Amino acid sequence: MKIIAVIPARYASTRFPAKLMQDLGGKTVILRTYEAAVSTKLFDDVFVVTDSDLIFDEIVSHGGKAIMSIKEHESGSDRIAEAVANLDVDIVVNVQGDEPFTEVAPLEQVLSVFKNDADKKIDLASLMREITDEDEINNPNNVKVVVDQSQFALYFSRSVIPYPRDKEAGVRYFQHIGIYAFRKQALLDFYSLPMKSLEASEKLEQLRYLEFGKRIKMVETTHVGIGIDTAEDLERARAMLRDI
Repeated sequence: MKIIAVIPARYASTRFPAKLMQDLGGKTVILRTYEAAVSTKLFDDVFVVTDSDLIFDEIVSHGGKAIMSIKEHESGSDRIAEAVANLDVDIVVNVQGDEPFTEVAPLEQVLSVFKNDADKKIDLASLMREITDEDEINNPNNVKVVVDQSQFALYFSRSVIPYPRDKEAGVRYFQHIGIYAFRKQALLDFYSLPMKSLEASEKLEQLRYLEFGKRIKMVETTHVGIGIDTAEDLERARAMLRDI
């Protein structure tokens, strides 16, 4: 299988504008993310796909590979699908542009599901971690996922799912970790399909895959992503880097 990583990189983040171009220990956030993905040695190639000349130039000027988006896109999947349409590739991994501390283990976990999928029953794979703290469970910024007995996703929501009507039922709650590995065809199908009501309501692009019958294999992990969504997150990342 030919496996590549694609890092979707928007310049105009709503919560923290230009966050990917912020300084993080002498390098920009997006450059650190790109270099971390390359250093895993899991990919045949790594690309940043962006709508920004600044981000494009930042990667290319440091010897990296970048692709300019042609169209405006609502989601990372749309941006990646456009970028890989003409690339010879089997599996595409979405690495978040605002997670500069990319680790090998969670990426290996999400890629492992395709190695034994000879019948190609898995369209995409992603990660989840158990959460037990009530504040975490109730926080709408933590996307929850429920799965079937084979660990295929049934639904994703910002709400508490399942609803704990019986608190003694022994239900486990899982937070979705936004690392994805896609079969190329699943991405291209996503790109051609319209947004439906579930995705529009929850603002979760993974629901489009489910609404159109795609199978998402979830893998349980203890990995906790370190994303940079706010100025405070950036300061924490700088402190982490100083301690490494």
